[in-house]
Amino acid sequence: MTFIQLIETTTTRRDEMDALAERWRSLTEGRRTARRSTATHDQDRPDTYILIVEFSTYDDAMANSALPETADFAERLAELCDSPPIFRNLDVERVDELSTDP
Repeated sequence: MTFIQLIETTTTRRDEMDALAERWRSLTEGRRTARRSTATHDQDRPDTYILIVEFSTYDDAMANSALPETADFAERLAELCDSPPIFRNLDVERVDELSTDP
């Protein structure tokens, strides 16, 4: 079952967060189990961002979390935030393709 983790952050240091994410991607190349990440900006709440990270399974997500680079990423991420990040762990129950447009 697909598993998704949402990481909600509030920060005025977005460029530093992007650099941190790029560093993590580089350091975990070939070992991370995340399949995809989507970085979003909340249009209704200034300086609020949500990172959507997709995994094949919950176990893959836990393996990814166990990487030392992921622990370092989470610690450094918290330092860049104006308030503590909010993590949501979600089992995907259904996906509906609603359009055939690319």
